[in-house]
Amino acid sequence: MIIGIVGGGQLARMMALAGIPLGMRFIFLDPAEDACAAPLGEHLCGHYDNTELLSTMADKADVVTYEFENVPESAITFLADKVDVYPAAQALATARDRIHEKRVFQDLGISTVPFAPVGSFDELQDAVRSIGLPAILKTRTMGYDGKGQFVLRHSDDLESAWNQLGDAPLILEGFANFRREISVISVRGRDGEMRFYPLSENHHRDGILHTAHSLPDDPEQSQAEDYARRIMEKLDYVGVMALELFDTGDKLLANEMAPRVHNSGHWTIEGAVTSQFENHLRAVLGLPLGSTKAKGYATMVNLIGTIPDTSQLLSEAGIHLHSYSKKPYPGRKVGHATVWSASKPTRQKFALNL
Repeated sequence: MIIGIVGGGQLARMMALAGIPLGMRFIFLDPAEDACAAPLGEHLCGHYDNTELLSTMADKADVVTYEFENVPESAITFLADKVDVYPAAQALATARDRIHEKRVFQDLGISTVPFAPVGSFDELQDAVRSIGLPAILKTRTMGYDGKGQFVLRHSDDLESAWNQLGDAPLILEGFANFRREISVISVRGRDGEMRFYPLSENHHRDGILHTAHSLPDDPEQSQAEDYARRIMEKLDYVGVMALELFDTGDKLLANEMAPRVHNSGHWTIEGAVTSQFENHLRAVLGLPLGSTKAKGYATMVNLIGTIPDTSQLLSEAGIHLHSYSKKPYPGRKVGHATVWSASKPTRQKFALNL
């Protein structure tokens, strides 16, 4: 089987690493000449909307998927006329635009923070009067890892925020008074079967995910699964999906969904019976889904900017290093490390040391 992946970054790389032992082959479309997934398959080097390269991928692949939601929706629609593509364009369109995403959540009875679309400075002022401060002004599309966001704490911040972000469609979101951020990684097959991984508890630094802890038997597991199930059924979803949530102590608020394998699920490589990457491939190919059961406890730590000394890192028991073979520079995810243990652990000590 040949799988086409739109995108050639670390998520595509880890999908390929999961699929090669199963006899799968891969084609990647990515504009970067040094795309880190490229050594694991055929690399079509060009922009995501290059119809000639998209046609080449469609001709060669048995199925196509994508590694992130900033892929143009038009590219997925173009491919879908020629080859099976999962998740479908409907899921991508929902996740690409924060307003569409929030409205889908609302339609499904899933709680969110208050929000409002913003298309002008007057609308920003109106939204702030309605929602209050503090709040976060975000671009509706293309933002990730803290990019395309401005935290508004005082009315004096509005002009600076508008000057920085006002050339794009925006959304204003109210602050959530939460005690922790969690996510649930789910997978749905072509036949509608759904499975769910244990929750992840997520901690960020400078807007970028820093650590994700697996949470077997967490009391909020059932509610998170219910939200994810509603979304996947609504979108007739196929593949792995991540749903990020705020836990307020009284209820869960949906923050955003990602129609793909997700950073907060990297711990599943060592910490679950079947990784999120293998299960995504199984789902899009129509193969039986693998078990999502946790194997002990795992903590994933993103390595930002540089890889620590490998010898020192691997001298610690239970640590697994994943280098993405990416050129290091500040703020870039260049790898991750996961520590696994059979009992509740050492995870905080490990995380703090990185």
